[in-house]
Amino acid sequence: MPSNGRPEWPNARWVGAIDSAVLNDHGDIHLQESEGYLHARLLVRERGFIRGFVDATVTAGVIDRDHLLSLVSQLPPADDSSADVRLPSFTVVVCTRNRPQYIRTSLAAILRLDYPDFNVVVVDNASTTSATQDVLATEFDDPRLIAIIEPMAGLARARNAGLLRATGEIVAFTDDDVVVDSQWLRELAAGYAKADNVDCVSGLVPSGELRTRVQGYFDDRVTWSKIIESRVYNLANPPVSLPMFPFCVGEYGTGANFSVRRSAALALRGFDTAFGVGTRTGGGEDLDMFVRVILDGRTLVLNPAALVWHRHRDDIGELRQQAKGYGNGLGSWLTKILIHPRTFKIAFVRSPHALKQLVSIAWRKPEVSVVQSNAPADEFDRAISRVGWYELASVAAGPFLFLRQRLGGERVMR
Repeated sequence: MPSNGRPEWPNARWVGAIDSAVLNDHGDIHLQESEGYLHARLLVRERGFIRGFVDATVTAGVIDRDHLLSLVSQLPPADDSSADVRLPSFTVVVCTRNRPQYIRTSLAAILRLDYPDFNVVVVDNASTTSATQDVLATEFDDPRLIAIIEPMAGLARARNAGLLRATGEIVAFTDDDVVVDSQWLRELAAGYAKADNVDCVSGLVPSGELRTRVQGYFDDRVTWSKIIESRVYNLANPPVSLPMFPFCVGEYGTGANFSVRRSAALALRGFDTAFGVGTRTGGGEDLDMFVRVILDGRTLVLNPAALVWHRHRDDIGELRQQAKGYGNGLGSWLTKILIHPRTFKIAFVRSPHALKQLVSIAWRKPEVSVVQSNAPADEFDRAISRVGWYELASVAAGPFLFLRQRLGGERVMR
């Protein structure tokens, strides 16, 4: 992922990927555009299969080969189970709003994908200028690309517009601030072969840039960038390790990287337009879809090999805004769960675990220090310490926001 600048903190990590199969025949690893970085995070693959992440020391833009081999040797072996995978047709849906500089990079990577049968629908969702349309019209001349406008703001509404315009058997959703891996669609397709009756497959969303303390903080808090083993979720086999199942936050993936069988999504009446960025609730449309898939008796697979690289917010103000959206979205979605008789009965017995999970939002600490450990607390330290509480307070506002949005007539796709 192209960097937006030089590293701004000592624990910044240069981000990339490497195949461990080439290490024995390779010398020291020289990193591109790595000036100022003392550490690197590498996603390690072996013959295309994910083994995990390593954090390596960087000296003058170079990682010592023996040092890297030692780190890689501590990773679990690759899951090399393979099977003949049918390659269904895909439609990739990308929703964007007022970010032409992001859609340019994201779309270029999508159109380079190694996959035989796919097209792309870009949904321009209530942009206030024509800049996005100008970029699409002047910089992309590809018959696989369809650009549409959804004039009413709301990410769920934009996703529904893309779903209706899609022609592929599978509809893959991603965001405008990511760079998709070249094997993304092939690995999503592989997810549908990992179990019977799979109707939803999500993937890994690792950090594509860890240049600032804000990005480091966010990366340490989220779970969807760290799960590296495949998982299968359905009501017939509830996971004993998830007492909140199926009401799990962060376990199924995230809206930046998932796919749904189009027929299943239409049977579920699409995304609930009471949720999503651009509405009062600010988020939650992806979690709502994941849980509805499972509650409908369908199977969801998380296949981490289907990955996209995400650029986290690098400014404390943007981080607070993102935390607010996550909190509002979560509180709104919980309200929907609690006011529906069927889901209320299921959720009620899980409420002690839910309370514990909510409190952990405020108390969760970063795994990698983003504070100045040998210096007095600065304004950043104080601001970071308040982000969790800000998100928790935003959860509390969710019920009011959800009811206002719902009373405004927002429903699942008509």
